Amino acid sequence: MAAVPRHVLTPDDANPAARFLSLTHALLGTTSVTQTLARVVTFARDAVSSADAVSVTLRGRDGECHTTVETDWPAAELDGLQYSLGEGGCVEATRPDGPATVVSVDLAAEPRWRRFGPAAARRGFHSLLSTALPSDAEPPCPSGALNVYSRRPDAFTHHDRDTLLLVATHASLALARTEAVARSEQEVRQLRRAVASRDVIGQAKGILMVRRHLTADEAFDVLCRTSQDLNVKVRDLAETVAREGAPTAPGDPGQCGDLPAFMRP
Repeated sequence: MAAVPRHVLTPDDANPAARFLSLTHALLGTTSVTQTLARVVTFARDAVSSADAVSVTLRGRDGECHTTVETDWPAAELDGLQYSLGEGGCVEATRPDGPATVVSVDLAAEPRWRRFGPAAARRGFHSLLSTALPSDAEPPCPSGALNVYSRRPDAFTHHDRDTLLLVATHASLALARTEAVARSEQEVRQLRRAVASRDVIGQAKGILMVRRHLTADEAFDVLCRTSQDLNVKVRDLAETVAREGAPTAPGDPGQCGDLPAFMRP
């Protein structure tokens, strides 16, 4: 979890369009999920006048919820209560079939959450507004919720709900973009590893072909069988072959006595 400082509003921030344009620019400059959500919760706390604490809940593939960022520590505590009790706005909003918005204006008397509601009220919080963060159509982007807590009862107006819905929409788009970038970077890393593996396996095959007078397919079969016998990855075995079986000088076939048994003629 990461706490974020309160943003200081400028005169231009009084214009809602300018504020959301500023949020868009800020989110386009983020490079990680945590950084993206930190910008979102700060903006949400400033945009909803009655907000005292804001957090983001993400639901993982295993169905477990966790708080990724919060503006103030009570938000993380209240989130945690809902996770442990299995009830509350952030739990409902993160469910795949859950509502788009969940609101309670009197937590102490909330009939839906007979355990969480009074517990939140005892901690001085009386209103809750949670808005779903729709997940990307494809995994691994998780579902989530943007949660706003207020110490006042009947705190949230319809304008507040609409504002938070707009913030959540921005957040969902930014999360989808961040996840897409992360997936692309991961694919590039995997491709580079695959190319490196292919190169070193090719070197090992060539060495075996020379040492044991094998065809390319036969050399690869030797690598596969030996990797299974030794319980090592083919790539790791190929690195050993390339390292220990390479000639010490141009035209030098190497010393067979120094080679692993499966590499000797």
